[in-house]
Amino acid sequence: MIQKGSEEMAKILICDDEAGLRTVIKRYATFEGHEVFEAGDGLEAVQLCREHDFDIIIMDIMMPEVDGFAAVKEIRKFSDTPIIMLSARGEEYDKVLGFELGIDDYVVKPFSSKEIMLRINAILRRVERDKPNQPNDDGHVVFEKDGFKADLTAYKVFIDGVEVHLAPKEYDLLFFLIRNKNIAVPRERIMSEVWGFDYSGDDRTLDTHIKLLRKSLGPYANLIKTLRGLGYRFDA
Repeated sequence: MIQKGSEEMAKILICDDEAGLRTVIKRYATFEGHEVFEAGDGLEAVQLCREHDFDIIIMDIMMPEVDGFAAVKEIRKFSDTPIIMLSARGEEYDKVLGFELGIDDYVVKPFSSKEIMLRINAILRRVERDKPNQPNDDGHVVFEKDGFKADLTAYKVFIDGVEVHLAPKEYDLLFFLIRNKNIAVPRERIMSEVWGFDYSGDDRTLDTHIKLLRKSLGPYANLIKTLRGLGYRFDA
């Protein structure tokens, strides 16, 4: 991220076939000091991602040529840049598919400019906050239990000696729970800390991520306990 005085200026890619929507988001993002690139379809977005290192990508689903899902799938082959997916539909299937492909957030149209900027800035703050410090000798923060191992510094997870690759938000959620191991963490705090702001959307977003994370953990899925009416706890 580029430093601009005491503020951080991010390089943002907005991909949507609606020029008017791109213009509105660009206006607000530019006002906050960010550098904005635009793409009208998924094919153009993938090409721009190969040419530039973006700090965050805003990706619409329904577009000509190459849709958002296909574009995200291709981008994830060479980049872990945070992605916010936009959609005129709010079906759970679309959300689950997006999260499985590795997006960080999902926003249903129509949305306010204030909301999208809150989400953009929240992710940017989270990425900056979660950047590991320069390691000292053997300075990695590692959690191990039986055949489960998580290197919180290197962003690596191993199941019975085999590395498993998680979606970006799965890493964030898992590492947050590990840092608060053996503590009952309310849903509201998880959403605030992991998503970066007071989330007011569908509660199923968190449940969907927990479901995907447990699937990734395989035989160690039971390390994450559901606390009915409260939240979750990582048992160490």
